[in-house]
Amino acid sequence: MLKTQIIAGLEVFSCTPDRKTGKPPLLFVHGAFAGGWMWTETFMPFLAQAGYPCHALSLRGHGGSEGRDHINWHSVADYVDDLKSVVDWLGEEPVLIGHSMGGFIVQKYLEHRPARAAALICSVPPQGLIASQFHLLFSKPHLFLELNRILSGEYTDTATLREALFAGDADEAMLAAWMTRMQNESQRAILDMTMFNLPNLFSMHRPPMLILGAEDDVLVPAFLVQSTANTYGQRAHIFRRMGHAVTHEKEWPLVAACLRDWLEELTP
Repeated sequence: MLKTQIIAGLEVFSCTPDRKTGKPPLLFVHGAFAGGWMWTETFMPFLAQAGYPCHALSLRGHGGSEGRDHINWHSVADYVDDLKSVVDWLGEEPVLIGHSMGGFIVQKYLEHRPARAAALICSVPPQGLIASQFHLLFSKPHLFLELNRILSGEYTDTATLREALFAGDADEAMLAAWMTRMQNESQRAILDMTMFNLPNLFSMHRPPMLILGAEDDVLVPAFLVQSTANTYGQRAHIFRRMGHAVTHEKEWPLVAACLRDWLEELTP
């Protein structure tokens, strides 16, 4: 059963097992233009069924959290503070799971605090956004321009959304639902991820890590996911014929099952 509450001004979704299992809590961090809602229909119920208490926050200015009216001024440091607030509310170290921008926020969080483990899914690499931005500019210039329109507060259509996020056939009803939830992102946070506040690799805690990516991701290409894995001395798991939104590709259970199996290896 999904529960929503406000913690320190932040929207937090929770989906917990029917009984106590002793397994660690999972805390999901969403990507740009999205909110905690992106985890609630797929990964959270799947992993709660496996016995894991699941929680997802909407960063300030996103979803039902406070700060929507001045979202362009929110920094990556602000988002890290949001993550700290929800971890404090949980009262124990969770496994952190971040998608895209959320993966970058998880990396920045690890500069300040340890975590039980961390999974980076199609994550912005520690080297920042410049490589992915140039890759998109030269491979799909029309999509690069459209995403910049979204960043400035304009809205797009389902065709652009499908091209940016999905590789396979995307359900039209799901795309329409995403359109009603997508929003503009903080321009300050985008600049932070581009060059102004990159992870300090020398000060980061290094918990067990899982690095996942998608073969047909046009926003964070597979070669950049591999770069992230190399940086942290990990092996990258790249899912074939999937796009950036692996949480909602039709084969999303394959990704969730990979995450579950990794979690099972972490916890006796």
